Amino acid sequence: AMEAYAQKNNINLAEKMGGFTLEQQFFIGYAQNWCSTARPAFLRLRALTDEHSPDRFRANGVVQNMSEFSHAFQCKQGQPMAPAQRCRVW
Repeated sequence: AMEAYAQKNNINLAEKMGGFTLEQQFFIGYAQNWCSTARPAFLRLRALTDEHSPDRFRANGVVQNMSEFSHAFQCKQGQPMAPAQRCRVW
């Protein structure tokens, strides 16, 4: 969707602003949505009472399985944010 929007509006996704490309800014914005801090005791309680993963995994777990993220940040296969085996849901 982002690529289609950029193409329709003649936007160069590789252009840098603030030291990051627009693609990188997209993923940074996504991750900032999940930015939080929590004490270990709270995380243990949450694991027992909340069906949702901790915020860190909700951010990183999604993007580390996206080839678009690896491409945007030039992650090499096998690095933590570009595992050799990725999970594909759809």
